[in-house]
Amino acid sequence: MGHVLILGGTSEIGGEVAARLANHNVVTLAARRIDALDEVAQRMTDAGATAVHRLYFDADDIESHAGVLEEAWAIAPVDTAVIAFGILGNQDECERSGVAVAKVIHTDFTAHAAIATELVVRMEESTANGDLPVRDGVSGRILAFSSIAGARVRRPNYVYGSAKAGVDGFLQGMQDRLHGSSIQLTIARPGFVIGKMTEGMDPAPMSSTPDVVAEAAVTALDGGKPHVWIPGRLSALATATTFVPRGIWRRMPR
Repeated sequence: MGHVLILGGTSEIGGEVAARLANHNVVTLAARRIDALDEVAQRMTDAGATAVHRLYFDADDIESHAGVLEEAWAIAPVDTAVIAFGILGNQDECERSGVAVAKVIHTDFTAHAAIATELVVRMEESTANGDLPVRDGVSGRILAFSSIAGARVRRPNYVYGSAKAGVDGFLQGMQDRLHGSSIQLTIARPGFVIGKMTEGMDPAPMSSTPDVVAEAAVTALDGGKPHVWIPGRLSALATATTFVPRGIWRRMPR
């Protein structure tokens, strides 16, 4: 039995991932809207969770992160953590307001980097004192989400894309720092996800849904993979974008 912590428990992808990790595990759902977790919590129980806990978590309040993790660890040492929060933001508003820009970057980059750092520190401490045993070379696992939007930033969503580019670079650096340790960090890079976050937007080519993203991400996590593109053929697309001339790229749609 393990302890799965979902940071962003009300997100569609977070819920789908949690349902795939719940069986025979304790699940803690951390979110700002705790009152919106009833349905998610019931789904965890139905999926086989041995217990379901809820914690208040405001990702933007970085000074509170350590305390939230302390509460989670008080339930049981967390061996699997999923960073599933984020905002898309409004590009038009961001082009008119530095405050709006800062909000997107703070949530999608700064808060992600901060909580990932706190998770690694606690997992390393728990491993060192024996609270997280090493099995098959792994004592703790973290699943974090980047995006195809960060592969090469585009004009129509450059604020969100730049935040994802930043967090992707941070996570890759963190993977290098963790190389040879028992802490596994898996980066999921989905394309356009059809769901509540993108409601009203025209789906992009090679779009996915939250359940498809979660299935691929958990498969990569369980397989010990460092990263996964969702769908897989996005990897070739991301590579191809680096060869598109700037004059053409700036006219690319979202």
